[in-house]
Amino acid sequence: MTAYDVIVLAGGAAKRLGGADKPGVRVGGRALLDRVLAACDGAARTVVVGGRRATARPVLWTREVPQGGGPLAALGAGLKLTTAEHVLVLSADLPFLGPGTVDALLAAAGQPGREGALCTDLDGRDQPLVAAYRAEPLRRELALIATEYGSLAGLPLRILTAELELARIDAGPDAAFDCDTWDDIAAARARIREHGAVLDEWITSVKNELGIELDVDTGLLLDLARDAAHGVARPAAPLTTFLVGYAAARASAGAGPDEAAAAVAEASRRATALALRWEAEAAESAGQGGDAAGGPAGRENPDAGREGTGTP
Repeated sequence: MTAYDVIVLAGGAAKRLGGADKPGVRVGGRALLDRVLAACDGAARTVVVGGRRATARPVLWTREVPQGGGPLAALGAGLKLTTAEHVLVLSADLPFLGPGTVDALLAAAGQPGREGALCTDLDGRDQPLVAAYRAEPLRRELALIATEYGSLAGLPLRILTAELELARIDAGPDAAFDCDTWDDIAAARARIREHGAVLDEWITSVKNELGIELDVDTGLLLDLARDAAHGVARPAAPLTTFLVGYAAARASAGAGPDEAAAAVAEASRRATALALRWEAEAAESAGQGGDAAGGPAGRENPDAGREGTGTP
C-alpha cells in the first residue's frame, strides 16, 4: 500500500450554511470531519487546516495565512507539515468518502507520468479536494504560483490543477458528494437511512462512539437475533446479542481485533445453536400435541395438583 500523508481543509466561512461550524455538523451521529478522518486512517500523518476541535483520532493542526485566505493558502500551510511522497488532499465535508476511494486515488496518483489524481463528480467536473498528489510537484507548483501572484491567498484551486499532470477517476455518485448547504446536509442524512446503507452506517457509528476496532459480521449477529426471537421469545434477541458481546469480550481480553472478531463469531455460533435447540424442543412438544397441563394430549399428568406434597 502506498504510504501517504493527508491534509484536510476544515476552514472556510460556510456562508451557505449561515456561518455554521460545517466540519462539526453531524451526519449519522458523527461530525463531518470525523467521517472524513475515518476514511483515511491509514495516513502516516494527518494535518487539519482549521480551528482546533475534538476529533475521533489525533491530528496535527495548522492555519492558513492569512486566516480565511482560501483553499490554496490552506493547502500550502498543510503541506509544510507533511513528509510523505504522496499527499491526500480532502475537504472536511465529504460524508460518504470511503477507504476504497482513497486507495483508488493513491493508486492512480502513483502511475508513471502522473503527478496526482482527482475525483470527478457526476457531471464530470474535477474535484481537487478529493485528490491525491505527489508531494514534490505539488510543492513546486505552489511555490511558482506564490511567486507569480505574490501569495496564495484568495486564489482558486484550478490555477494549481491546470499545471499538474493528473489522472481522473470516477468514484461513483457518493465519494465526491460534499455538503455546502443545509439541503445537502438533509440529503446526506436521508441517504444514510436508506435501507441498503442504514445498518452499516449505524454499526460504524456505534463502533466509532465506543472506540471499538472490530470487523462485525452483522449478518451473523442478525441471524442470531432472529433465531433467539423466533425460537425463544422476542425480547431474547437484544439480550442474547448483549451476552454474546460480553462473552466475546471476556474470551478475547488483551487480544487483537482479529481474535476479538473470532470470539464474537464463536459466541454467536454457540448461542445460535442453543436457540435452535430451544426451537426444536418447542416444535417437538407441539408435534406431540403437548398442552399447558404438562404432558402430551390425551395423557393425564400424574403429578398434577401434587406440588409441595413431597410425593416422589
